[in-house]
Amino acid sequence: MTARMCSQKGFTLIELMIVVAIIGILAAIAIPNFLAYQARAKQSEAKTNLGGIYTSEVGYFGEYNTYTDNFDTLGYQVAGTSGRYNFRVTAGAGGASQNRGIALPAGCAHDAAVAFNVTGFTAGAVGNVDNDPTCDVWTMNDIKTLTNNTNDV
Repeated sequence: MTARMCSQKGFTLIELMIVVAIIGILAAIAIPNFLAYQARAKQSEAKTNLGGIYTSEVGYFGEYNTYTDNFDTLGYQVAGTSGRYNFRVTAGAGGASQNRGIALPAGCAHDAAVAFNVTGFTAGAVGNVDNDPTCDVWTMNDIKTLTNNTNDV
């Protein structure tokens, strides 16, 4: 009988529980890191579109010697279909503005610096990349300074 028991192969319950615990620990470490990387990847939408707005504004300035707050005049359309950000260039303090992209997320606002004048502009992007109360706010100005005013990651 002892010889028959020695020839049986398999894992004990304790060995299986140790493996499950190790997998749980690895998942607890990996999942939050993955979510942060995913949110940073979503921020590339804001960077890419602000770069496109910059290029359009510089091209417009080269032709008309002024900047504009009108996306239609620029001929600019937001790239991508995900719609995570709201983009804006405003006509000075308290002036008219034009938005592109998604509706402004609840509880979010554009930076006060988002504006334009005949010699410069600042375009802004506001979005919520991880569905928490904090909004991700980016700006880019006429000298191509990209700033993450509020980081949502």
